[in-house]
Amino acid sequence: MTRAHLPGILAMAAIVVASNILVQFLFGQWLTWGAFTYPLAFLVTDVMNRVYGTGPARKVVLAGFAVGVLCSLVGSQIQGEFGPLVTLRIAMGSGLAFLTAQLLDVAIFDRLRAGRWWRAPLVSTLVGSTVDTAIFFTVAFSASLAVLEPANDVAWANEALPLLGAGPAVPLWVSLAVADWMVKLSLALIALVPFRLIVARLTARPA
Repeated sequence: MTRAHLPGILAMAAIVVASNILVQFLFGQWLTWGAFTYPLAFLVTDVMNRVYGTGPARKVVLAGFAVGVLCSLVGSQIQGEFGPLVTLRIAMGSGLAFLTAQLLDVAIFDRLRAGRWWRAPLVSTLVGSTVDTAIFFTVAFSASLAVLEPANDVAWANEALPLLGAGPAVPLWVSLAVADWMVKLSLALIALVPFRLIVARLTARPA
């Protein structure tokens, strides 16, 4: 890891910390403010991958994972209205989702890097975001995985309600997951603009 990679590490760390803080604040009925910052992690990974390659990109992912674990440890010691801000299931789901989705993003981007400039970041982020959302919400809230933390009552997340307030009846956590996924997909498209600009700026610098 060289000094050139440090901005990527710092950016990833900042995004992870900010997302862990902002997830505590609601945005509407189905989202938190963290839903709008967390997807930027894919932008950082993709920029690192395009400019420096898969090795540095993976190292930035691992740095973000380490920061996320630290945030979970801190959050588990802070008591909220209904118990610790970060439960074991949330910590497990967050860590597993981040590491799996980000490393998958790196691998897919690398396979597609020779194509048109937008294809690799778009496809890798769309796939990674979908996997991230599926893993996190299932591990953290699904009633079928209650064995992971029997003392953690997630009945509130499994209350049957209309999907996003208008569709068929599903567990509440499914609506939360779908809303989160939709934000990730939207930001994947929007992030193509800063991806193009940042990559152009970094690759134009003299070696």
